[in-house]
Amino acid sequence: MSSPSLPSILSRSMGRSFRNPTKADHGLLIPKCPSATGSYLSNRTNYASHYEPIFNLKDELCGSPPLPTEKSISVCIACGPDNHTMLHGRQSNHGGPGAVITGIKAPGQDEHRAIFNDSFESMEDRPIIFDTKECDSQPNSQQERASSHFCSVDGCDSRVMHNEQGTLIFPCECKYPICCDCYMDHLKEGGTCPGCREEYKGIDDSESLPFPLPAGPLEPCMDRTLSLIKSTRTEMVLSTKKLEFDYARWLYETKGTYGYGNAFKTRYTEEEGFGSMCEDFTEKSSRPLAREKKICTAIISPYRLMVLIRVISLFFFLAWRIRNPNRKAMWLWGMSVICEIWFAFSWILNQLPKLMPINRSTDLEALKDRFERPSPSNPAGRSDLPGIDIFVTTADPSKEPPLVTANSILSILAVDYPVEKVACYLSDDCGSLLTFEALAEVASYSRVWVPFCRKHNIEPRNPENYFNSKGDATKNKVRKDFVKDRRRIKREYDEFKVRINSLPDVIRRRSDACNAQEETKAKRAQIERGAYLLEKLEVPKATWMADGSHWPGGWDTPVNDHCRGDHAGIIQVMLRPPSAQPLAGESENIFMDLTGVDTRLPMLVYVSREKRPGYDHNKKAGAMNSLTRVSAILSNAPFILNLDCDHYIHNSQALRAGMCFMLGIGGENICYVQFPQRFENIDPSDRYANHNTVFFDGGMRALDGVQGPIYVGTGCIFRRTALYGFHPPLAQDHHGGWCNLCSDCQMPSTIDETEFEIMEAQLLISKNFGASEVFFASIPTAEIQGRPLTAGNRYGRPAGMLMAEQRVLSTALVAEAISVISCWYEDKTDWGSSIGWIYGSVTEDVVTGYHMHNRGWRSVYCVIKPDAFRGTAPLNLTDRLHQVLRWATGSVEIFFSRSNSLLAGSRMKLLQRIAYLNIAMSPFTSLFLLVYCFLPALSLFSNEFIVETLNAIFLVYLLVMTMTLCLIALLEVRWSGITLEEWWRNEQFWIIKGTSADLVAVLHGLLKVVTGIDISFTLTSKPNSDHATDEFEDLYIIKWTCLIIPPLTIMIVNLISIAVAVARTVYSSKPDWTKLLGGTFFSIWVLLHLYPFAKGFTGRRGRTPTIIWVWASLLALTISLLWVAIISQNTSFNTGFQL
Repeated sequence: MSSPSLPSILSRSMGRSFRNPTKADHGLLIPKCPSATGSYLSNRTNYASHYEPIFNLKDELCGSPPLPTEKSISVCIACGPDNHTMLHGRQSNHGGPGAVITGIKAPGQDEHRAIFNDSFESMEDRPIIFDTKECDSQPNSQQERASSHFCSVDGCDSRVMHNEQGTLIFPCECKYPICCDCYMDHLKEGGTCPGCREEYKGIDDSESLPFPLPAGPLEPCMDRTLSLIKSTRTEMVLSTKKLEFDYARWLYETKGTYGYGNAFKTRYTEEEGFGSMCEDFTEKSSRPLAREKKICTAIISPYRLMVLIRVISLFFFLAWRIRNPNRKAMWLWGMSVICEIWFAFSWILNQLPKLMPINRSTDLEALKDRFERPSPSNPAGRSDLPGIDIFVTTADPSKEPPLVTANSILSILAVDYPVEKVACYLSDDCGSLLTFEALAEVASYSRVWVPFCRKHNIEPRNPENYFNSKGDATKNKVRKDFVKDRRRIKREYDEFKVRINSLPDVIRRRSDACNAQEETKAKRAQIERGAYLLEKLEVPKATWMADGSHWPGGWDTPVNDHCRGDHAGIIQVMLRPPSAQPLAGESENIFMDLTGVDTRLPMLVYVSREKRPGYDHNKKAGAMNSLTRVSAILSNAPFILNLDCDHYIHNSQALRAGMCFMLGIGGENICYVQFPQRFENIDPSDRYANHNTVFFDGGMRALDGVQGPIYVGTGCIFRRTALYGFHPPLAQDHHGGWCNLCSDCQMPSTIDETEFEIMEAQLLISKNFGASEVFFASIPTAEIQGRPLTAGNRYGRPAGMLMAEQRVLSTALVAEAISVISCWYEDKTDWGSSIGWIYGSVTEDVVTGYHMHNRGWRSVYCVIKPDAFRGTAPLNLTDRLHQVLRWATGSVEIFFSRSNSLLAGSRMKLLQRIAYLNIAMSPFTSLFLLVYCFLPALSLFSNEFIVETLNAIFLVYLLVMTMTLCLIALLEVRWSGITLEEWWRNEQFWIIKGTSADLVAVLHGLLKVVTGIDISFTLTSKPNSDHATDEFEDLYIIKWTCLIIPPLTIMIVNLISIAVAVARTVYSSKPDWTKLLGGTFFSIWVLLHLYPFAKGFTGRRGRTPTIIWVWASLLALTISLLWVAIISQNTSFNTGFQL
């Protein structure tokens, strides 16, 4: 008898016929298995498996000659619980996830067995073969199979069920021979015997079968969670000689998880919607878009324990200090005790919100699968992601260089997000023609830069940072024309920089020429009128545009209607909204081959709101609200990203990462996604703690475990409806009290959907959004488009809703947008009080986030690698202190306003209140810190100490508190990911700002509260690296300011006190070394914290400005004379001389 063909052999062995090959199989014909047989390798596959390795089994089946034998590989394919197979991580047309590869064996190697759930990425991509040798013992008829103890079901070659002793098991009274797998299949199909066609009876399955079976018909269990298992020691299948317990089938039927010894996958519980595991592995769209990761218990538990120990030790220490005063120096003891009590209170406020830090991760592939994968309803794969409007604000081109702003805009236009879903708005708050024309140059250069980024997957997409990067530009670049394209784009960028940097001179020369022509025309008209020729002509020195017309904004020579605070509103659409369909480039492009590259560009709009005298324009908050109204009319994206002009998109996937939280389960309750601020121009030592990693990686990550991080002003994606003052759909039903510690303690209230819509409609009517009907009509649209998908969410939107064409931009819409940026539009409205960015504080960002949290919204902290956004920070000491002064003044304003967290509603959690309270009260610590920094010097001058004697109890308390503080710092470094150097720099700058900027901020705040006088601040200058010869040259610039006087005084006083105390002790007949040691130790502690401040005075290579020496000499002389005048009357040394 001739040997059967390979397909027929595999058909009989696997129990199914072959299907036609498809492209997804890569030429491999894959049989379909009848049932889950992950544990029956030797029973279900009865052939030796040694064959020449081939790469295309289709060629072998078609009669192609076999390849020369080099290696032999054993392959055995079994099926998952859903009777499907999968090879190389790709699903066949008839297959599904959950396939089990039970054996891959090469000659001379041990057999490895692995179970895979949905992905085969860890499996080696080696050739797959099926052998054609048929075993001699293969039964060919039902009678033969029955006598040989084989299953009688057609197409099945497994052995009949038997127990460990080898006794055959017949589940039916007719004793029809059937294997365990076929028995399971028939139970699922209705429980009838294939022999007698009657229901199974006459056997106790729980006692006779090798594993327990359910009592009724089985349904496929698709909500199991599987883990990736790689095992070279533990056998995952049963031997032919002995049938053991089938763990794989037991786990499948009981929905269990793999335990110790194989692998363990923790079941996530649904916490605020982010920790839920997907229930259906057959659909990639069901994977969660974001996950919550708890901090390791081995780190966070000791951290909390150390905090508790330090709180207890502080309580006992303060009690001991109060009960043991220093009778000899009550004034010194009193000041120290008061300061220590405040420091303990402040430390507890700062530490409590850090008790529950968490980490989060995003799944960008799941986001793409859910919103951008082609499907029968969306064959073109059009994106169903919501739109994002990106706001960039600038106020003064002289302090915020146009080249820096231009690079930020270019990174936005090249972001990896659906082009038709992105719109960029630049707010120019001074109405400068320089910014306007710089943006026009950006629109021109973006036509070559953006396609270049898309073609070669450039990162980062800021041209200045990309071309100045020191890494290998050709790394991971696969196109052969990359070097040529990069050279051309670099040349274009150099010309672009020249044009941007020369714009001030170009505008000035153009304006001078046009003004000269106007003067000539005026004189000619004067002559024609016959007027007196010596009469002075009043021709305004206007600023002229390139088209020969007056610039409607501010002029270089200010006049009425054309100055910084008095000019018309301007809106100019630089790049029109793109089409919904991709626009592929051409190979004949003069710059590069753009074949297959989408050349569309996002919409780009220039906005300068109207300003008139007598109106309060509310600084940055007013500009952001103007952009909110304009964008609602022109593009109306449901989400808003705001960036400072010096911050750019460093990771082109940043917007997608933010959408993973907004569109995931529970995303409808998220008001904003805050990204950390990262900076590039910081000196390596970070002298003034500009990175501020203790706050961004420690404090913000900890608040993410409570109700969410605070809003820090830039790098934040907002939900538009949250800015409009609406409440979250699933409002938290808080009852106040001590149970509202964290997000785990709260359960969403059960509010009917119809009731919720009625509540929101009433809220919409009650709020006054202004007179624009177009803006009012855009609110419901933005709310619906910002919802997650309907699946699993009763507040969701249907899939495919956002694939429709976007709104067509018309002249009427632009005219309507002009009206909403007029200076009178916000009169008698709720803008700035309960809608948009909140007014009344220079730190409008913190106040705006506070109002959202007070309504019950949550926020999320998103940390991705590479960094989502990067920017620049002030390098020199003066600019840094002015920046901190503005923040601290805003905190004082919050404390004395209605935004104080002590007045928050019941929907804000307790720890979130404490966090906001700590922000508002932190500047007041400067009053106590200033006194405490002078205490060591006063102690040395007076020869007294804060305690009467340095006894053992005081030293033990001091040691315990110091050790617990160090351990807390070490553990915080572990869970936050910062370094000890960064933690120490933060401690140093806390002393510097506490004795300078915070102190002045308290005075400013009190002055505003008492007198009502508003304090104005100068804009922080942004560094421009284009003209810099040294990357850190701004670090050595010293600008005199009154803020440096208090810390400078502290340094000089402590240095003089140490010198006086040492001289007195050395020349004394009975020296008191304990008081000298105590006072000197604390003085050195103060000086070490002020070391960066002192180093900032040295300048470059030790060149200190003369003004510093003058002030230091005056302070030293004044303090010395004052001390001599006070102490000399009752202080004398035993050596004989009188002070």
